[in-house]
Amino acid sequence: MISAQFVSVQLASHPFTGLSGRPSVADRCFRSPIVEHTIAEMRAATSSPELARIFEHCFPNTLDTTVFPGSFQGKPDTYVITGDIDAMWLRDSAAQVWPYLPFAKDDAALRRLLEGVIRRHARLIQIDSYANAFTRNPSDPPLRWATHDKTKMHRGVAERKWEIDSLCYPVRLAHHFWQVTGSHAPFDNDWFKAAARIVTTFREQQRIKDQGPYHFERSTAKPSDTLPMNGYGNPIRPNGLICSGFRPSDDACIYPFFIPANLFAALTLERIAEIATEIYHDQALAQECVSFAQQVRAAVEQHGIVHHATYGDILAYEVDGYGNTLSMDDANAPGLLSIAYLELLKQDDPLYQRSRAFALSLDNPYFFRGRAGEGLGGPHIGRDYIWPMSILMRALTSDSDAEITDCLQTLCATTAGTYYMHESFQKDDPSRYTRPWFAWANGLFGELLLKLRQERPALLRDFRARS
Repeated sequence: MISAQFVSVQLASHPFTGLSGRPSVADRCFRSPIVEHTIAEMRAATSSPELARIFEHCFPNTLDTTVFPGSFQGKPDTYVITGDIDAMWLRDSAAQVWPYLPFAKDDAALRRLLEGVIRRHARLIQIDSYANAFTRNPSDPPLRWATHDKTKMHRGVAERKWEIDSLCYPVRLAHHFWQVTGSHAPFDNDWFKAAARIVTTFREQQRIKDQGPYHFERSTAKPSDTLPMNGYGNPIRPNGLICSGFRPSDDACIYPFFIPANLFAALTLERIAEIATEIYHDQALAQECVSFAQQVRAAVEQHGIVHHATYGDILAYEVDGYGNTLSMDDANAPGLLSIAYLELLKQDDPLYQRSRAFALSLDNPYFFRGRAGEGLGGPHIGRDYIWPMSILMRALTSDSDAEITDCLQTLCATTAGTYYMHESFQKDDPSRYTRPWFAWANGLFGELLLKLRQERPALLRDFRARS
């Protein structure tokens, strides 16, 4: 049986910053032989020292620096920080540990760590299904910038920005954990209560009868950090879609019906239905979820598709039910580009392909092209800053060796010598970047190379970085 050791990064004599390579072995939060073996295999799978070194830094980054395994009431419990922010985002934490799922069946310690993430997600959702991020301990204060927010703050909440995808990613992780390992261990009464709360929250945010219980306002000079109209967001006309206050970037929605997240919600409901049927044997919940998912999918088809003069029918980014639509894409996932990656539409679906082509063009106001590369950014950082996450998503949703190779070359050339992915970099000068320690993007790089090793080994073997 593969064993692992748990240590606290807080004890490191040289705290991790993302600027000085991997932490020393003694300072890693979680040590897994199977991960180290995979790193060695990747060195043999590519002739590119750049790719191998970035993989060695990025793939284990979540385990090296962001996970804090323990126990709660005798069961596994894992707290996961995003990197340089000591808080657990539901979305980020689920995405950060996702690349390790293929190894969970053969690694008991890793499986226990993942079970701990799923169990903590279930408890956090029950604390507040509208919160996006939570503190390490219930007694800890919220994040500095969230201290004075006008909303119903609960103990243990770090920030309370309502984002549909915050409830989708934990279900994605739990469902795939079950599919990979066959284990029902995390699916106890707590998880069932969390699933029911997810369904209730989605129903509340359809806003059929009223505006629902959630509102949020922040005193800020940045409009995208708060919601208008007394904290409920811009007006909507109910049509079966689910309202989201914020996007996965944590930026406020302009029109509350955020289309990629609604597709994610529909798939999430279908996954809950499958778990309710196969594990809990609750046909009432399963049938409710299936019916709800069908309603959301029908509403997306009726209200979420717009005609573009160049690309034809594509998915809108946001709509309001009154006929107003927003055509753009943001680097964060879910977005138009990441729809196939998240399995919301098939990669060869013509609607996805047209939407993807739009997202990766200068017709998208947040697609930037410069001397260092091209890719998507968003309002969160601002004009001319490209997120490596978007380049990774482009490669993960491509069938073209040339396109994937170009993405890899850009990624290799824009780490600014750190061998880590960043939140964003300036399109002409990659030495100007944000967040040196951003574990989600690092994990996506590892996931991409593992996918290429399996599906396109020749591309990985023959890759050459730009000189």
